[in-house]
Amino acid sequence: MAFKLFGNNIAVDCSYCDNCIIAANGEEICIKNKAIIDGKCRKFSYNPLLRKPFKPPVLPKFDPEDFQL
Repeated sequence: MAFKLFGNNIAVDCSYCDNCIIAANGEEICIKNKAIIDGKCRKFSYNPLLRKPFKPPVLPKFDPEDFQL
């Protein structure tokens, strides 16, 4: 069994499904007329190119005093 790009256990989310389009009002619509029921969708097709990366955390500001012994 081959490993997928982000692992084999990808949570079902319409934002990175091939069968999802975004309407003019920003709503996600399934072109196969399916819905996520109990965390599963029968027509879910994962597309890694639709996945948006998380923003990196903001690093705290340090003073030179923090690095003195």
